[in-house]
Amino acid sequence: MKYVKLIWPAALMIGLIYLLNNPLGPAPALGKLLSPFTGFLQNNVRNEDLSGNLDFPELKDQVIVKYDENRVPHIFAKNDHDLYFAQGYIMATERLWQMEFYTLVAAGRLTEVVGERALEYDRYNRKAGMAKAAEDITAKLEKNPLAMEILNAYSAGINAYMSKLSDKDLPIEYKILSYKPEPWSPLKSMLMLMNMRNTLNGGSFDYKLTNMVKKFGLDVVNDLFPDYPTLESPIIPTGTAWNFDALPTPDVPDQIMAFTDDGAVASNLETPKADIGSNNWAVAGSKSATGLPILANDPHLGLTLPSIWYQMQLNSDQQNVYGACLPGVPGVVIGFNKDIAWGVTNVGSDVMDFYKIKFKDASRNEYFHDGKWKKTTRKIEVYNIKGFPSVSDTVVYTHHGPVIYNEESDKNYSKQAPAGYAMRWITHESDESDMFCFYYLNRAKNYDDYRKALTYYTAPAQNFIFASNGNDIAITPNGKFPLKWKDQGKYLLDGTRADHDWQGWIPKDQNPTVKNPPRGFVSSANQFSTDPSYPYYLDWRFAESYRGTHINDRLTQMENATVDSLRSIQNDNYNLAAERFLPVLLPYLESDSVKVNMGALKSLQTWNKINDAESISASIFERWIDQLMISIWNDEFPAADNLTYPTEDRTLRLLKESPESKWFDDINSKDKVETIGNTIVNSFNKTIDSMTVEFGPMSEKWQWWKVKSTDIKHLVPAFTAFSRNDIKSGGGKRIVNATTETHGPSWRMIVQLDKEWPKAYGLYPGGQSGNVGNKKYDNMIDHWANGELFELLFLKNADEKNDRIGGVLTLTPKK
Repeated sequence: MKYVKLIWPAALMIGLIYLLNNPLGPAPALGKLLSPFTGFLQNNVRNEDLSGNLDFPELKDQVIVKYDENRVPHIFAKNDHDLYFAQGYIMATERLWQMEFYTLVAAGRLTEVVGERALEYDRYNRKAGMAKAAEDITAKLEKNPLAMEILNAYSAGINAYMSKLSDKDLPIEYKILSYKPEPWSPLKSMLMLMNMRNTLNGGSFDYKLTNMVKKFGLDVVNDLFPDYPTLESPIIPTGTAWNFDALPTPDVPDQIMAFTDDGAVASNLETPKADIGSNNWAVAGSKSATGLPILANDPHLGLTLPSIWYQMQLNSDQQNVYGACLPGVPGVVIGFNKDIAWGVTNVGSDVMDFYKIKFKDASRNEYFHDGKWKKTTRKIEVYNIKGFPSVSDTVVYTHHGPVIYNEESDKNYSKQAPAGYAMRWITHESDESDMFCFYYLNRAKNYDDYRKALTYYTAPAQNFIFASNGNDIAITPNGKFPLKWKDQGKYLLDGTRADHDWQGWIPKDQNPTVKNPPRGFVSSANQFSTDPSYPYYLDWRFAESYRGTHINDRLTQMENATVDSLRSIQNDNYNLAAERFLPVLLPYLESDSVKVNMGALKSLQTWNKINDAESISASIFERWIDQLMISIWNDEFPAADNLTYPTEDRTLRLLKESPESKWFDDINSKDKVETIGNTIVNSFNKTIDSMTVEFGPMSEKWQWWKVKSTDIKHLVPAFTAFSRNDIKSGGGKRIVNATTETHGPSWRMIVQLDKEWPKAYGLYPGGQSGNVGNKKYDNMIDHWANGELFELLFLKNADEKNDRIGGVLTLTPKK
């Protein structure tokens, strides 16, 4: 016994040492995480010195990096190779974990970091083909000397930083998740672009509308889901002439969808995210106070920390450009140079279709198409799971694309595609990288250069807005658009029919565009690209017209525009939906025969229709419209049955023009038939009742910012301490300031063009640093919430002196 007493403390100590220095499954090794020498305390650097001298054998000449007071690097190189090397190096110092994490998402490799909990998520992303597309694009770029010079230099810069990292220097996310970065490569930069394709083009209504036709018939669906809204203000002004000879539009076949006998098609694939909102506009010199154009852009994406974007100035003998960069991708994505400015919003056209595949037998070696059996191909996907044995999948490919799931049982993840269908997706297109579009925009000097740059762009389709000091403005919904017959892809398609294939491509020089329109401005807010006169089919549904119409109304009225007046539009909280809906709805609440909360009713009656942060009326209206849509549509079209609601535009027309419609009756209530008045009043009362349960009686707790509760979460949602929650902001999904619970303006920018030197302003909801321990991790959030903009420092050359410059880092070639 005395030997046991002697041994057990030693055994306990050995066991404790093992536990502290070895991960248990996906959990980190606590000893390493808590170590004062290499653990999380080493990341608590609030304001380090950014000056110094470093040497690298990869450089050809000296590079100067000047940091301003907001930690924005201004990189001055004497050639493009050194510029992209330095960009990669600096980006890695600030955002290494973030950009590698994004590539793991796109590549379907999160299981390697977080274990089996990510397996189904990885399976979908891998089978959807983002990694394969990135590999195909990279293989093509390897034959392009210019592309490889840029990508290899950028990768070398990132890897040069990683080579200097010790365990204590790793971003805290690596320490918590217990893994280390792997070398960067051009493939990873392409994966970053694939991730954006998925974010902005990764959804579909096809299966839901097919289910609607099965249940209600094509006439009902055509009535409730029309191809153009009642109220719209399209991106290309109505009446714009199409100065080209259009290709023949493919004939509509006798069968426009895939019909099956097995009931509703089950899938939880996300629908397109048009309503998260993005805005851009440019006013001509004729409408500006300076006599030259002013351009504004605020793309709305998921609000995350670290921030999606990273600000940089890039200067070499070939370019001098400033703007928002996508971590992991060389160049500037949204920005300006001396002569031009550009910005983007999402188009949202239909570029993801699903084809029902008829296999010859259970082997799935052949499928029927165009009257004959054709061979499938296969790709083995292996998932390396942290803490568990690896697993593999076999993905079957047709000429349409991959069959994501073979059987109904072969799917668990909430974003799965329909089983037995092949995915045809623009992301699979392996044209030369979209990177070249931004490469040429960074150097552009005029409208012709802008138009040339757009020819290199594939996806996700974007509304590229442009302004120059040559007094030109323009906008182009631009990307690679499939040539389709009308409504092709509105429903699930038949993979056996050749006439259901994509029939080619819309010529890029025939994409919708307008230059210097008579009204004196161009703009977009994810609404319809054109009026119905455009000869090609792009899609049947885009964002509701509220933001686009209100922006156009304000710009139409505006004269002598300034940066401040355009900033006021970016922060505009006027609720055009309330202007449209309340005159129709309120009379039903004001009847003496109904019982409603009079305080809530009066709040709406006296409301100025502005979604300011402290507005109680905005909370009531926004919650009410959402509940009204549920009350009208959910009995017939429940989401649980893989159905969808008509748009708010169509719902408003129903309320105004068809008050006796059968759709107002709740089919689940067996003892009565509801009228339009019943539905409106009941939905209002449900709204007030639910808000009372959630927030208590009507009080300041009902203020819009508290009800909306905007959160800017870390990319790993479980890392709650690294997030900023309950941001005080107004706006909403129907508002120009489209700040919602989880999405909002990811980068606000305004550029005032000038013959000599532009002035620009901007910020985003976060900070330059990706290190949660740095004060520049989230320093811009409060300014962003208040609608402020920072003046952007755009230096002419490396010798220019400016009081805003702090640290200076010199990179020199190593002899």
